Amino acid sequence: MISTKSFIWPSICLLLLVAGPVFGQKQGRKEKKQRQQEQATAALAAKQEDPRDKEASESFFIDGLKFMMLEDYPKALERFQKAYTINPVNAALNYKLAETIMMMGRPNDAVSFAQAAVNLDAANPYYYLLLAQLYNGQQRYDDAIKTLTKLTKDIPNTDQYLFNLADMYMAQKRYDDALKTYDRIEKQYGFLEEIAYKKQQIYLRQNNLDKALQEGQNLIASDPSEARYTLVQAEMLANNKKTEEAIALINKVLQQEPTNAQARLMLADLYKQKGNLGESEKNLKLAFSYPSMDVDTKVKILVEYIRQLPMPPAQPNPELESMALELANMTVKAHPQEAKAYAVAGDVQAIARKKNEAQASYLKALRLDNSHFKIWQQIVFIDAELMQTDSMIVHTEKALELFPNQAMLWFYNGTGHLLKKNPSKGVKSLEYGKKLAVDNADLQTQFNIQLGDAYQAMKDYPKSDAAYESVLAVDPNNAHVLNNYSYYLSLRGANLNKAKSMSEKLVKAHPKEATYLDTHGWVLYKLKDYAGARKYLEEAIALKKDADLLEHYGDVLFQLGEKDQAVQQWVKAKSLGKGSELIDKKIKDKQLYE
Repeated sequence: MISTKSFIWPSICLLLLVAGPVFGQKQGRKEKKQRQQEQATAALAAKQEDPRDKEASESFFIDGLKFMMLEDYPKALERFQKAYTINPVNAALNYKLAETIMMMGRPNDAVSFAQAAVNLDAANPYYYLLLAQLYNGQQRYDDAIKTLTKLTKDIPNTDQYLFNLADMYMAQKRYDDALKTYDRIEKQYGFLEEIAYKKQQIYLRQNNLDKALQEGQNLIASDPSEARYTLVQAEMLANNKKTEEAIALINKVLQQEPTNAQARLMLADLYKQKGNLGESEKNLKLAFSYPSMDVDTKVKILVEYIRQLPMPPAQPNPELESMALELANMTVKAHPQEAKAYAVAGDVQAIARKKNEAQASYLKALRLDNSHFKIWQQIVFIDAELMQTDSMIVHTEKALELFPNQAMLWFYNGTGHLLKKNPSKGVKSLEYGKKLAVDNADLQTQFNIQLGDAYQAMKDYPKSDAAYESVLAVDPNNAHVLNNYSYYLSLRGANLNKAKSMSEKLVKAHPKEATYLDTHGWVLYKLKDYAGARKYLEEAIALKKDADLLEHYGDVLFQLGEKDQAVQQWVKAKSLGKGSELIDKKIKDKQLYE
């Protein structure tokens, strides 16, 4: 039921509640103002005696409460405002107006109503709390603190709000006031773990380590069997370079709880800081062996190892790798149904150059949870690195069922089909993936490189040339394209001067690469520059003996009139088990066929 006390609008109400004179006014003016206020109050009181007005105001108020419950704040506000026009000095009504306006996202407009609610009913704690909340939202922190201070001081049985007051002092870094408030709380409620921790944090911020440690001792004394209190104290000692004291406290915990994983981890870290790696690793392994240590903590530690491990092609760190691999194996043994355990083990094994083991770990992770794209990606990378083309095709196709918009998967799928001598399938995947990589210039280049090779295999030379040209437009020194493009032009006998220009550029940049020397030599051969071809092919053979290269060299020698030497090179090429379709005929007939 709404109170029927008679008041006026909050602005007038505040004047009524002020007992002293208004500064700058003469006594006569003050008395006149007071009489006017008394008359206004009397008029309002007379109005409120009308039972019809009282009933209407209460009806609007109840309707407003109903709409508040339905979270229909605009309608609630409309009803409360109608009640307010009849009875503007009802405390509960002002409170609900403030609350409604705040819920509508207009906290600044709500403040005056919250202030009025407190002034009209100074015994209701909820009114103070709302007002303090609104002050805090306006960053009027001093006003918020004053409001909560008045609440906890003047209204009985409001000690629970001291926690709010202390939090506000903490937010304003008024640490001494916060400590005094926490003392009041402890006086009322006794020793509380939460308060001890908060006081401890204040002392640390004030660089008062002794008092912070004393609070820690109070916590330990409150329950000596609670290992957590002792470990927090040890951590504080460790953070302040009191390593030996910290180790001593941790060992006390381990005497009571020998399989406390957190204590072992802390010891491992402290011994590492001291340079005692043997004790550090021993405690770390013990922690990993305890059932109480969860998989997420283990994964987090292994991720730290991964960050420290040298990535290929850097020189490995055998000791670090050995420790990381052992911890990874312990993790998968302890958590055989956790995909993340196998995934992190795969990461460690991959960095440690144990590709087959990494592949097996990633596949186990996917059997438990196939929803992580990065694991699929790692498997495909390993397939490509190990030249396991069939696996690469199978894995990319399975992954594409889950991640059809990942361009990288289409790239490796297309590459796999090219390697399996199925260029038409390769082109399909590569063209589709290229559309998905429209915002990735580097990946677009990779697609075009593969498409150049694929269209060449399909003898669609215009599209092959166009793909290669697209690469050279953005990367004119791309070695793969300069080599393949010039070589394929030479095989086709097309645009040989362009082929020579590209292969010449390539060997200047890579004078010790046998494949590129062979390509340039073969381009010169097609241009009938046999002496030049011989020079580059001999340089290539000095670096590497390859069937194709030796056969090319034999062809050049034949053109130079050295037929017996040419046949010898063809025989050498044949002995390597490879060569062109014509090599047997060349050897048998001792004749050059092209």
